[in-house]
Amino acid sequence: MRQDSSPGRLLRTLSVAGVVLAGVLPAAAQDAAALRSKHAALREQLAHNQFGRALAIESTETSGNLKGDVYAVADQPYTVVGPALQGMDRWCDILMLHLNVKDCSWHGSGAASTLNVAIGRKFDQPLADTHKGEFAYRVIANTSDYVQIQLNADTGPLGTKDYRIVLEAAPIDAKTSFVHMSYSYGFGIAARIAMEGYLATLGRSKVGFTIVDHKSDGTPVYTGNVRGVIERNAMRYYLAIDAYLAALSLPPHEQPEKRIRNWIASVERYPKQLREMDPEEYLAMKRKELARQQAGTAKAS
Repeated sequence: MRQDSSPGRLLRTLSVAGVVLAGVLPAAAQDAAALRSKHAALREQLAHNQFGRALAIESTETSGNLKGDVYAVADQPYTVVGPALQGMDRWCDILMLHLNVKDCSWHGSGAASTLNVAIGRKFDQPLADTHKGEFAYRVIANTSDYVQIQLNADTGPLGTKDYRIVLEAAPIDAKTSFVHMSYSYGFGIAARIAMEGYLATLGRSKVGFTIVDHKSDGTPVYTGNVRGVIERNAMRYYLAIDAYLAALSLPPHEQPEKRIRNWIASVERYPKQLREMDPEEYLAMKRKELARQQAGTAKAS
């Protein structure tokens, strides 16, 4: 396997891994009542923000952990959202939308359910050159008014550990749902050094979404550094969920193309934070990757 140990390469691996995983801290809400309470607390922020939609991002950094949370109102009833977000095959459909996820497969059932994800660069590349991750998939709760899904991995690249992604949803009314995605992971010295090197060079001008100040002319100043990394990836991940849900009304054979078009169109709404490649390049790359994934799934079945 071809290896690239540059700080930029190491940080990209870590930041992308944070998108498809999550870590040691528990989800902020654990049931429908708690999630509705959070929705009420965020009502003003959801209604008035820089996103142009009902969405809020929170991020935190501690001495050994990074964590990001996205809260959003989905314009889909819970009767659609709840079932749609369950199933390893559906999570592969979601994860594959991210520009750095090159392949996804699943196997097992019950407590042995596992997702295998290949994480790579923002261009077409052989799977042999990607980082492979294996994550336990669990449905923690599934009721008429609340669903919670978790993906967990004990270890990751470059000394990272204790990954967890938590996705939970509950109905707001008959037509909309409230969705919360939380991810975090622990890291060690090697990961921190790689991160600091990247943020001092290639990632120096990149920003997140939280407004931390304003310039004299009123222009917002956005958070940078590791919180910016978390927020960018959190948004990319939520946009994948949103793109997946928005394509469900189409016939199954039309959904993959619709999903990738939805995702890149949403990314283009936030070019300062999220633009990494030309939309047509992304579409061509994803069509090839999806075809490869589908061929692999068919071969395995």
